[in-house]
Amino acid sequence: MKNPIFALFVTLSLFALHSSLFAKRPNVVFFLVDDLGWTDLSCYGSEFHESSHIDKLAETGLRFTQAYAACGVCSPTRAAIMTGKSPARVRILDWLPGRDPKISKLLPPEDLPGLPLEEVTIAEVLKENGYQTYYAGKWHLGKEGYEPERQGFDINKGGIDHGAPPGGYFSPYDNEKLPDGPEGEYLTNRLAQESVDFIRNRDKKKPFFLYHAFYSVHTPIQPDPEQMERFEDKAKSLPKRAIEDRYEMVEDSWPNKLYQDRPDYAAMVKSVDDAVGRILGEVEKQGLTNDTIVIFTSDNGGLSINLFFPTPTSNKPLRNGKAWLTEGGIRVPTIIRAPGITQAGRVSGNPVISMDFFPTILDLVGIEKRPDLHQDGISLYPLLNGAERVGGNRDLIWYYPMYAGFQSRPSAAILARGWKLIENFEDSSLELFYLADDIGEANNLASAYPELVNSMRKRLWKYLDDVEAPMPKFNPAFVPTLSKRNKYW
Repeated sequence: MKNPIFALFVTLSLFALHSSLFAKRPNVVFFLVDDLGWTDLSCYGSEFHESSHIDKLAETGLRFTQAYAACGVCSPTRAAIMTGKSPARVRILDWLPGRDPKISKLLPPEDLPGLPLEEVTIAEVLKENGYQTYYAGKWHLGKEGYEPERQGFDINKGGIDHGAPPGGYFSPYDNEKLPDGPEGEYLTNRLAQESVDFIRNRDKKKPFFLYHAFYSVHTPIQPDPEQMERFEDKAKSLPKRAIEDRYEMVEDSWPNKLYQDRPDYAAMVKSVDDAVGRILGEVEKQGLTNDTIVIFTSDNGGLSINLFFPTPTSNKPLRNGKAWLTEGGIRVPTIIRAPGITQAGRVSGNPVISMDFFPTILDLVGIEKRPDLHQDGISLYPLLNGAERVGGNRDLIWYYPMYAGFQSRPSAAILARGWKLIENFEDSSLELFYLADDIGEANNLASAYPELVNSMRKRLWKYLDDVEAPMPKFNPAFVPTLSKRNKYW
């Protein structure tokens, strides 16, 4: 018979070893900004916006120049980050609850009401492996019953079903997951303080996963007044341009912005930047910089097409913006810093996508990958560790059979070895671009390369068939002459 004292000693020793292993794992800070365009940061070329803290992160980590959101709108990308699955596979196809354009040419497929609870999120996997899990900010993955607390997060500060802050950016917030602050308190600053407080008061025996999802820079465009004066002065120094020189018209006369010149939007970008600085400053103050992985990205491209002036931002030289599967809608700023792994200031043009974060985080923290879960992502660890390329010749695929507004059309796209094919579902038209020579997607080469188009289209549809992606259908109630913008609304 075993000695009970010895058995107890072994059990306690194993528990201590297990806890020690947890404590040695690095922390993870994940920043997700809402609607931040590819050129909205100074480290990505903006000459009007300012982002000194994020620029510093880029200088100390790996900056991606061809990183993509999983969709041109928010909820599908957020689901893809959480699950490592594409929106087509996980069935979150639109911003929730989406729009039902009953007079459109196509009837979009029905969307799920929220991220299914049976999906295993990155937070749940980290929590199972000893992590404290914390969420702050925009959730937008379902109403009651689908909250962050039910998807692996111990703490939730402000994560509800709304896509925009229900009470705007100033207290009172009208947010049941975030008590009101003093009247006029600014939401971006408040959420940054909540994350700082979490870092200060965390259980120091465990590593943590801090997921900070900004409501900014989503509309309404409501800046912190303390940030405005500097950008108003900056805007006054810009060249005076006529409306026709500031916008280009996209098809049905929807204006697409050509320049970044809005001081209120720039002030919101700067508030995001300052929040990143405050949170990472607390990480440094706590002596955790060398033990903390930092990931920074956006959920879709910037809002550059809008029927109502003034439009928030420009994504130029990229084409179009939010809600589109052109580059302006899906190419986003992305930075990863993994101490001891990433080389400071390195830049990569390797195409990566939202689903890659799940397996990458597991690899970086030393947890066995779960290919049964993150089926559409690959680990970027080799790339972070100095490799020039990862992913081989994999295809990146987008599926957006919905009408988001902003004049976008139901479509799908595939990126393969530098070539990008877009299929528009309303008329089955095809667009082919070679992005290395045509980042603005101005020269449609589909008619010049029919064999390439056929090959890429077959792979695109094979993937959609494999994941059983729900399809849009023709609308029998569609009346082409009902309205000039009938097909979009």
